[in-house]
Amino acid sequence: MTTTDMIDGPATARSKSRGEAETASLYRMSMPDHLCPFGLKSLSMLQRKGFEVDDNLLTTREEVDAFMESHGVETTPTAYIGGEQIGGYSELKKYFGYRVLGEDDTTYTPVLAIFASTALMALAIVLNLYEGFSVLTWLKWFFATTMVALAIQKLQDLEGFVNGFLGYDLLARRYVPYGYAYPFAELYAGAGMMALIGTGNPLIWLVAPVGIFIGAIGAVSVIKAAYLDKRELTCACVGGGSNVPLGFISLTENLVMLGMGVWMLALQFAG
Repeated sequence: MTTTDMIDGPATARSKSRGEAETASLYRMSMPDHLCPFGLKSLSMLQRKGFEVDDNLLTTREEVDAFMESHGVETTPTAYIGGEQIGGYSELKKYFGYRVLGEDDTTYTPVLAIFASTALMALAIVLNLYEGFSVLTWLKWFFATTMVALAIQKLQDLEGFVNGFLGYDLLARRYVPYGYAYPFAELYAGAGMMALIGTGNPLIWLVAPVGIFIGAIGAVSVIKAAYLDKRELTCACVGGGSNVPLGFISLTENLVMLGMGVWMLALQFAG
């Protein structure tokens, strides 16, 4: 494949993607210092969909620029199917019926992935450390590991988390340093509960009140913002830049912390 073939224009690309078999033409960047990930994903998607792909590699900056100019596109990769210019990876996903999130779209996928992972972690811990299976013991480990996982998400981008958190948390809006302290408090409470589950250790009095405090404030804040004021916000529960909608998931996170704290203190009294 020559450079001229690659940049002849849309008519050439359309003709190359026509034929009796299901064929597609793909033009993607593959330079020594940069292999375009979206190009690879586009190629993989087309192949999974059963297309015979005419895969054209743009190996220099000059080839890329010439291709974009001649085809009237601003980015690569670019795919053609049946003579029709589809576009890049996002356009291919739409073409095949996959959901593509817009800038303002929300999704529960990030937090559901965390919940599923911590549920499996809790199951592994219970099966390894305990005789038999207790739902209550599994729930305690599930809640505690989830608190730690969510704290890690927040601490990856503390500034980004605080930016989102200030949008709805009542205490953080009055005292901004609380927003910075919140992920550390959540990590402390979660890890402390993991260390003290089932021990009857009086040190739980140093841990449980933290979970109760931040959980109660968080729950009230979410209820006010999402259900009383009916504001459409994203939740900072999985860190800065999250596109998880504020509402049930964030409320659940805070109620879990509150409930875990009360539960463990109640066990202390019962013991």
